[in-house]
Amino acid sequence: MTRKVVFSPEARDDLFEIYRYIAERGAPNTALGYVMRLEARCANLAAFPKQGLARDDVRPSVRLLGFERKTEIAFHITPEAVVIDRLFHGGKTIDFAD
Repeated sequence: MTRKVVFSPEARDDLFEIYRYIAERGAPNTALGYVMRLEARCANLAAFPKQGLARDDVRPSVRLLGFERKTEIAFHITPEAVVIDRLFHGGKTIDFAD
């Protein structure tokens, strides 16, 4: 069964912050390409959602999946969707309290 992929408001904010961080360092085209690849990687979770590592020690039911050695995708799976909870970029501490 293929689920839909849904970005939480926090994950959408994270995408914008990742774009801003890269673009402000003089690379807006690189930033756009990176965010587009990141979104595509998240979309691929619809078909194969049980990727990454289950990390119940971080948060119940959360899974973490690395992306291009710079970003961790934190998500959970429901019967209908893969919910992208947060995107932690560049060594940012994995914390759901933000």
